[in-house]
Amino acid sequence: MPFDSEKYNIQVDVQVQYIEAQSVPASDHYVFSYTINILNKGSVGAQLISRHWIITDAEGKTQEVKGPGVVGEHPFLQPGEDFTYTSGTAINSPVGSMQGSYQMKAEDGKMFDAEISPFTLAKPQFLH
Repeated sequence: MPFDSEKYNIQVDVQVQYIEAQSVPASDHYVFSYTINILNKGSVGAQLISRHWIITDAEGKTQEVKGPGVVGEHPFLQPGEDFTYTSGTAINSPVGSMQGSYQMKAEDGKMFDAEISPFTLAKPQFLH
Protein backbone atom coordinates (compact mmCIF):
# COMPACT_ATOMS: atom_id res chain seq x y z
CA MET A 1 0.00 0.00 0.00
CA PRO A 2 1.59 3.32 -1.05
CA PHE A 3 2.27 6.04 1.50
CA ASP A 4 -0.48 8.68 1.46
CA SER A 5 1.25 12.05 1.97
CA GLU A 6 -2.11 13.87 1.95
CA LYS A 7 -3.29 11.76 4.87
CA TYR A 8 -0.01 11.54 6.83
CA ASN A 9 1.63 14.95 6.56
CA ILE A 10 3.58 16.48 9.44
CA GLN A 11 5.36 19.80 8.86
CA VAL A 12 8.36 20.56 11.10
CA ASP A 13 9.72 24.11 11.42
CA VAL A 14 12.86 24.96 13.42
CA GLN A 15 14.36 28.12 14.91
CA VAL A 16 17.89 27.96 16.39
CA GLN A 17 19.53 30.22 18.96
CA TYR A 18 23.14 30.25 20.14
CA ILE A 19 23.35 30.29 23.96
CA GLU A 20 26.42 32.42 24.66
CA ALA A 21 25.99 32.30 28.46
CA GLN A 22 26.35 28.49 28.50
CA SER A 23 29.01 28.22 25.81
CA VAL A 24 32.76 28.05 26.52
CA PRO A 25 34.55 28.54 23.18
CA ALA A 26 37.99 28.17 24.84
CA SER A 27 36.94 24.61 25.76
CA ASP A 28 35.26 23.88 22.41
CA HIS A 29 31.81 23.84 24.04
CA TYR A 30 29.05 25.55 22.03
CA VAL A 31 25.45 25.40 23.25
CA PHE A 32 22.38 25.92 21.09
CA SER A 33 18.66 25.91 21.79
CA TYR A 34 16.15 25.01 19.12
CA THR A 35 12.45 25.68 19.08
CA ILE A 36 10.42 23.24 17.02
CA ASN A 37 6.89 23.64 15.74
CA ILE A 38 5.20 20.40 14.63
CA LEU A 39 2.07 20.94 12.52
CA ASN A 40 -0.30 18.18 11.41
CA LYS A 41 -1.14 19.09 7.79
CA GLY A 42 -2.60 15.64 7.14
CA SER A 43 -6.18 14.45 7.31
CA VAL A 44 -5.85 12.09 10.30
CA GLY A 45 -4.80 12.66 13.90
CA ALA A 46 -1.33 11.42 14.81
CA GLN A 47 0.74 11.02 17.97
CA LEU A 48 4.47 11.61 18.28
CA ILE A 49 5.91 8.36 19.64
CA SER A 50 9.68 8.90 19.51
CA ARG A 51 12.48 11.04 18.10
CA HIS A 52 15.73 10.35 16.25
CA TRP A 53 18.35 13.09 15.88
CA ILE A 54 21.72 13.13 14.12
CA ILE A 55 23.86 16.03 15.33
CA THR A 56 27.08 16.79 13.42
CA ASP A 57 29.86 19.23 14.33
CA ALA A 58 32.30 20.98 11.96
CA GLU A 59 34.81 18.12 12.24
CA GLY A 60 32.17 15.62 11.11
CA LYS A 61 31.77 14.06 14.58
CA THR A 62 28.20 12.87 14.98
CA GLN A 63 25.99 12.26 17.98
CA GLU A 64 22.88 10.16 17.59
CA VAL A 65 19.97 10.74 19.95
CA LYS A 66 16.95 8.44 20.10
CA GLY A 67 14.22 8.34 22.68
CA PRO A 68 10.54 8.42 23.49
CA GLY A 69 8.56 11.60 22.89
CA VAL A 70 9.90 15.15 23.07
CA VAL A 71 10.52 17.09 26.31
CA GLY A 72 8.75 14.31 28.20
CA GLU A 73 5.59 14.53 26.10
CA HIS A 74 3.91 12.48 23.37
CA PRO A 75 1.68 15.11 21.74
CA PHE A 76 -1.40 13.94 19.82
CA LEU A 77 -2.20 16.32 16.98
CA GLN A 78 -5.51 16.43 15.20
CA PRO A 79 -5.45 17.76 11.62
CA GLY A 80 -4.56 21.46 11.74
CA GLU A 81 -3.20 21.31 15.31
CA ASP A 82 0.39 22.09 16.21
CA PHE A 83 2.79 21.60 19.12
CA THR A 84 5.80 23.77 19.93
CA TYR A 85 8.68 22.94 22.25
CA THR A 86 12.22 24.12 22.97
CA SER A 87 15.21 21.90 23.67
CA GLY A 88 18.96 22.17 23.28
CA THR A 89 22.24 20.57 22.34
CA ALA A 90 25.96 21.19 22.68
CA ILE A 91 28.64 20.57 20.06
CA ASN A 92 32.44 20.92 19.96
CA SER A 93 32.59 23.52 17.18
CA PRO A 94 31.01 26.94 16.51
CA VAL A 95 29.07 25.51 13.57
CA GLY A 96 27.30 22.23 12.96
CA SER A 97 24.01 20.75 11.85
CA MET A 98 21.08 18.66 13.02
CA GLN A 99 18.57 16.50 11.19
CA GLY A 100 16.32 13.62 12.03
CA SER A 101 12.78 12.36 12.25
CA TYR A 102 9.83 11.88 14.54
CA GLN A 103 8.18 8.48 14.58
CA MET A 104 4.44 9.07 14.45
CA LYS A 105 1.41 6.83 14.94
CA ALA A 106 -1.75 7.85 13.13
CA GLU A 107 -5.12 7.28 14.77
CA ASP A 108 -5.78 4.56 12.14
CA GLY A 109 -2.76 2.66 13.52
CA LYS A 110 -0.34 3.46 10.68
CA MET A 111 3.24 4.21 11.77
CA PHE A 112 5.14 6.80 9.73
CA ASP A 113 8.14 9.10 9.99
CA ALA A 114 7.95 12.89 9.98
CA GLU A 115 11.29 13.95 8.49
CA ILE A 116 13.20 16.88 9.99
CA SER A 117 15.28 18.52 7.27
CA PRO A 118 18.88 19.42 8.10
CA PHE A 119 19.31 22.77 9.83
CA THR A 120 22.40 24.73 10.83
CA LEU A 121 23.74 25.36 14.31
CA ALA A 122 26.04 28.39 14.10
CA LYS A 123 27.53 30.90 16.48
CA PRO A 124 26.54 34.40 15.29
CA GLN A 125 29.16 36.14 13.16
CA PHE A 126 30.89 32.80 12.59
CA LEU A 127 29.32 32.34 9.14
CA HIS A 128 29.58 35.33 6.85
